[in-house]
Amino acid sequence: MELSFQSYKDKVMGCWAGKNIGGVLGAPFEGRRMKVELDYYTQDLSMGPPPNDDLDLQIVWLAAVEKYGRNVNASILGEYWLSYIIPNWVEYGTGKANLRAGFVPPMAGALDNTYKDSCGCFIRSELWACLAPGHPDLAVRYAYEDAIVDHANEGMLGEVFFAALESAAFAEQDKNKLLDIALSYIPADCAVARGVKKARECYEKHMDFFEARREVHNCVPGTFGIQGCKISEIDPRERELELGAPGFDAPENIAYAIMGWLYGEDDFGRALCLSVSCGEDTDCSGASLGALLGILHGASNIPEKWTAPLNDKIATLCIDKTSGGIWVPETVTELTDRILRITPLFLGVAYCDLLHEGGYTISCKEGEALYCEKEDYIPLIDGNGKSKQLPVDQLTALSPYVVRCEHTAFSVMVDYQGSVNFTTGATRSIRVQVTNSGILCQQQWVKMQLYLPEGVTAVNGSNRILPLNNLYLSKAEAEFTLDFENFHGARMEAVLDISLEGRHSDLPVKIVLVRNA
Repeated sequence: MELSFQSYKDKVMGCWAGKNIGGVLGAPFEGRRMKVELDYYTQDLSMGPPPNDDLDLQIVWLAAVEKYGRNVNASILGEYWLSYIIPNWVEYGTGKANLRAGFVPPMAGALDNTYKDSCGCFIRSELWACLAPGHPDLAVRYAYEDAIVDHANEGMLGEVFFAALESAAFAEQDKNKLLDIALSYIPADCAVARGVKKARECYEKHMDFFEARREVHNCVPGTFGIQGCKISEIDPRERELELGAPGFDAPENIAYAIMGWLYGEDDFGRALCLSVSCGEDTDCSGASLGALLGILHGASNIPEKWTAPLNDKIATLCIDKTSGGIWVPETVTELTDRILRITPLFLGVAYCDLLHEGGYTISCKEGEALYCEKEDYIPLIDGNGKSKQLPVDQLTALSPYVVRCEHTAFSVMVDYQGSVNFTTGATRSIRVQVTNSGILCQQQWVKMQLYLPEGVTAVNGSNRILPLNNLYLSKAEAEFTLDFENFHGARMEAVLDISLEGRHSDLPVKIVLVRNA
């Protein structure tokens, strides 16, 4: 389908206006486990909207995209995260601590991160959806790169789910189809999927909304609404809700957003109020639903009752404005205009008709093409013309202890095998996988050379030379077993150098391990 410039602009504007509205509506009830009764804002908005991290974190990501375009990845986003993001609370702070300690994404989002399954990254999905409207397959790849900076597991899958849902909403209106599309990008048995399916099941059974809230919570119990109180202080009326694991909050709050959408029956204000009425991380569930509704219906169809008090303004909370390098828009209109400028470069001229009268148009995928594509070519068949990208379902299923590095001629995955630790006097292994580039479809030979610090030896040798074919799913694989018998440091840093025989192509990969306590 062709998305006109005016329709696209209306939907992008609606996305950010809805995001702002839902975040402001939910902010006063954030972190409270209670049934909230409301039908409008509860704050005094005479001085404009209060700041909210749900929107302003993405302004930092936009600045990275404006500089690096489609080359933006988790490493670049990690640098922007360290440079411009102020908060150090829970997963944000843990991600920053891990990055500073030299652990790259996805390990940065997983190590010692109790809140890796929380809500701090699914609230950042809108930028990728707006930059890849009607192309959820592209939106989710960037959502993944975003998420692994400071999240893993269910937190990461939550952002992938919402990025797919919101991107597809530029090209599809049907709720059930949109949910099926978004669910196709995440594992069917993950907690995010279970929570969303439970919300849909309760709606289809015409279950009372607050009974559905209880069912959803107990299906994927979180703790966001009780993190500020002792167990003995939990509201007795909420004791029927199970106690979840600390930080396990994304599945539940995503499901509450979906509940509000379904039970709200296309009424913008009612849907948001229902979602917020579930309690827990209300600014996240409200803001994400507001963005989705804004994309579906456009800014022109958001009731003035909700837009007028905010007066198009954006208030930021989390961005360091003292260091330079980040231009912070003051209004939803300014933010929308910046995205409209960068989209053709990000999405690519193959999908944008730049010369269309009245503004560029976007060619969106539609129907079955919106779903997650499953690769089913015969392994090791001729690789020409086939994507060398890791399929989305395999990408999101990777262990957070698998580090990916890209070169023009090849890609590398280093598998730490579930841990960054070593034990003095013992051995441990890392696995390396190299695949041929989809750009240079030539057979190669790859050289792997491991440079180790004094005291560490490679039991089975520190170098390999292996064939690197360009057949479908072919790869060069090696395992290096390291002996720490004579190493007494607390931290080991090594360099794995990957190169191609007879070419100048070379990629050094840093390996970091720390001693077990």
